[in-house]
Amino acid sequence: MNSTFSALNLHPQLEQAIAELGYINPTPIQSEIIPLMLAGKDIIGQAQTGTGKTAAFALPILHNLVQEKKQVKCLVMAPTRELAMQVANAFFEYGKYRGMRVLAVYGGQPYDRQTRRIKKGVDIIVGTPGRLLDLIRKKVLDLSYVDTVVLDEADEMLSMGFVEDIESILNETPSTRQTALFSATLPAGIRRLAGKYLQDPQSVTIKREHLTVATTEQRYYLVNEKDKLAALTRLLEVEDVSSALVFTKTRIGSGSLASKLSQRGFPTEALNGDLSQDARIQVLNRFRANQTKVLAATDVAARGLDIDDISHVFNFDMPHDSESYVHRVGRTGRAGKPGVAITLTTPSEQGRLGRIERYTRQEITPATLPSTEEIIQHREDALLRNVSVWLKRDRYQREREMVETLVAAGNDPLEIAAVALKLARAEERQRPIGTISKVRKAYSGKKQHEMRRISRSHNANPGKESHEVGMVRLRLDRGKKQGVRPQDIVGTIASFADIPGRTIGKIFIQDHTTLVDIPEQFVPKVMSSAENILLHNRPVAVERA
Repeated sequence: MNSTFSALNLHPQLEQAIAELGYINPTPIQSEIIPLMLAGKDIIGQAQTGTGKTAAFALPILHNLVQEKKQVKCLVMAPTRELAMQVANAFFEYGKYRGMRVLAVYGGQPYDRQTRRIKKGVDIIVGTPGRLLDLIRKKVLDLSYVDTVVLDEADEMLSMGFVEDIESILNETPSTRQTALFSATLPAGIRRLAGKYLQDPQSVTIKREHLTVATTEQRYYLVNEKDKLAALTRLLEVEDVSSALVFTKTRIGSGSLASKLSQRGFPTEALNGDLSQDARIQVLNRFRANQTKVLAATDVAARGLDIDDISHVFNFDMPHDSESYVHRVGRTGRAGKPGVAITLTTPSEQGRLGRIERYTRQEITPATLPSTEEIIQHREDALLRNVSVWLKRDRYQREREMVETLVAAGNDPLEIAAVALKLARAEERQRPIGTISKVRKAYSGKKQHEMRRISRSHNANPGKESHEVGMVRLRLDRGKKQGVRPQDIVGTIASFADIPGRTIGKIFIQDHTTLVDIPEQFVPKVMSSAENILLHNRPVAVERA
């Protein structure tokens, strides 16, 4: 494996571009695929998002490409317009010193603008299958001179029903072309496509041990669900964040979190499916330009996101499965750069965290949230460092004159300095240090055994009302088919409603619903917290049976 990009013998202009982007060491997929594509081989690359596959195919294409005045020499097909734009931007960034002409084409964009660019001359076309086929049928796009074709996220294009369009487009290209196919999975449809259109392909698979990048530090913090916002703000205070993605499970959650963080002095924008394409582009451009440091995003909205300088990924809400965790964490620690992935997890979610560790074969280290005293000290240290920097710069002549005026009026210089620092700290009032409550540990061992014993009793014909004196029966809209277990019910209700788990009575788990007996005095607490209750990290409806 090549340890540095210089060992790959790429064109000096490409080396200059990637060095300026801060790339030092190629990722595993880049080390394997770049030499093969430089040699003209067809490729099947099986890799997840965040492994560096765009550079893996873009760099050798840019190295080999020979420009001709009007002819398109490279074609890349992508499933979504967002991904098409990001791949096109990557080609432009890597090839800026080679003068490459790159164009992204996708639905929703005026035809005349794309037509003018193509007629003027383009070297590399990146597009969605539907728009590419439209341009071919309109006799605007001629692919008869294409040397290289890339199918990016082929399994996604297959699932979106693009396979016939893809085949029609491939039939417009020369049979002598080089073809590279990239896919996270290789279902039968993808294997059939590869067998039909690729010549003696070389297969490259990123193995499980490479699912999460070694340069990414992975930590988790055990917190109660209601304390997640306080925990996140504490971490944003002390972490060296240059840019961060914070993942939530819903669109509503991302918008709400962005608003709450902004109110607390951490300017944040939401990235979710409610945004129009233009609004999405503007949000991403502000993020890339470091005008916004934090994005609150959903998994769907972040799909295909190709930004290499994300220092932190925060899992505000736990991902629904291990593969989603890999996709999220893959947004940081790219191109050999260090990254930090932080997960906020509740006691009832610790089992899922263990499954993620087994899947990735990497430990997620438990950590302790910074205390109020540590945050205050951090703020004071940061202020003193900032003052020291400005003292060395000696660029405060007008401010010195103002101080001299105050001293001449009889004020003590130390008092003046103290007041100035107090004024400088005024913005800290926007960043309250949220309180963190004691975490209720998940139930285990004897307690879980007892819960299972309780759940088995009277399970045959549960009625709508409890037969136990002082108990009220509640219904939850989750059951066996959703993987619900007795310990899940006890741990969830006890944690969210803040009631003792030992007081919870009989539990009857049916196919799609669960009945649970709650002491009458605790029912108001359970119902008042019902809107916030999450079971397996998903909202659950709670009502009287």
